[in-house]
Amino acid sequence: MGVKIQTIKDIRFYLVKELTGVYKEQETRALANIIIKTVTGITKLHQLYDSGYLLTSEEAQKIIEFTAELKTGRPVQYILGETIFYNCTIKVNSSTLIPRPETEELVDLVLKENKEYKGNIIDFGTGSGCIAIALSANLPFSSVTGVEISDDAISIARENAVLNNVNVSFIKSDIFNFDQEAVSKAGIIVSNPPYVRNSEKVQMGKNVLDFEPHLALFVTDSDPLVYYKAILNLADKILLPEGRLYLEINENMGRSMIQLLESYEYNGIEVVPDINDKERIIKGRKNV
Repeated sequence: MGVKIQTIKDIRFYLVKELTGVYKEQETRALANIIIKTVTGITKLHQLYDSGYLLTSEEAQKIIEFTAELKTGRPVQYILGETIFYNCTIKVNSSTLIPRPETEELVDLVLKENKEYKGNIIDFGTGSGCIAIALSANLPFSSVTGVEISDDAISIARENAVLNNVNVSFIKSDIFNFDQEAVSKAGIIVSNPPYVRNSEKVQMGKNVLDFEPHLALFVTDSDPLVYYKAILNLADKILLPEGRLYLEINENMGRSMIQLLESYEYNGIEVVPDINDKERIIKGRKNV
């Protein structure tokens, strides 16, 4: 094998040595915990630091293979093929975005403001299905539909619904040519659409630019709100009066998004800061 990895302590030493310069020290420690949990099946916190645990040769080889992939910048979620999102196991691949913590905050806001909700929910641009699945898991009497244009993403989303034992419907459609008859009217519309302007690519890491689907991330600088306009046009027809709209947004476009919702005559418009105090979520209520 050429590399001697026998204990958990060896894993940590090996990862620090191999990944220094590729990831920050804090990221390396987090990656080590994820890899140890995945390869060994260990879940208890104290066992993650058990220097007496002996790895099998197969486990040691997996560590080496995972590390080689991590050195390329490939996100650990793609390497492992899954991630945890709002206590749901979500499979991901190169056709789906990796769910972000701020998207969990979006889900959390919807749940806090709609406890015991029993109506229809539509998630536009569902991707891996993470939002739709988390909402369905926590609002079991609601009816959730995810809309997505990518065949590969819908395939993963359907797998994720089965994996998490939830009943979510998925529709393949372009939101710019969406058949409103395909869904029942909803009391909640939620979306995390593409919102990163092309000019902002320079601020993004190699792990995002080289591995995540650009179709789900980027918009032109000339019309950065194009997806939000399409969603609001659809909401005109399929969101019930007094229905609620929840959108993840570009942190630099809160004011523009407020103006957009105002132009559609929404009430109760509010930009909600995320845990890092960035303007990442906007909500509003449709006029009667």
